[in-house]
Amino acid sequence: MTLSQAGLRIIERFPLGFVATIDTEGRPCVSPKGTFLALDESTIAFGNIRSPKTIANLRHNPETEINFADPFARKAVRVRGQSRIVESDSEEFGQLVGRWAAVWGDLAQRIKMLVVIDITQSQDLTTPPYDDGVTEDEMITLYKQKYAEIYP
Repeated sequence: MTLSQAGLRIIERFPLGFVATIDTEGRPCVSPKGTFLALDESTIAFGNIRSPKTIANLRHNPETEINFADPFARKAVRVRGQSRIVESDSEEFGQLVGRWAAVWGDLAQRIKMLVVIDITQSQDLTTPPYDDGVTEDEMITLYKQKYAEIYP
């Protein structure tokens, strides 16, 4: 399964992904991770800085779902996949971590490991006003105004 161009664009612009995992007792857990990168059209990853519960859950059950949203365009992408943890002392970590350094600079030095997700499903999502003919430009204008009211 691959990400659409729209999905890739959302992850690039808004790399905050809400990661859903299952704990050892079978309960769902969701945690935001702000260091996502699309490695290619079928693989995404985040740098683990301080996510001990997420890592423990993924070690127990590597299946995960992540949701990324563009809060202005009100579009999103839902991604499911199998995760694998890339430890900091591995060759693969050394090959990949430079991509985080290029995007986040010194923050990348705090990454303890990488979580790589091989995508098994991907779905683009939109808000219902698009069904009624609202354009993306209209949606962005509306939400820029709403956010300006919250954060003047």
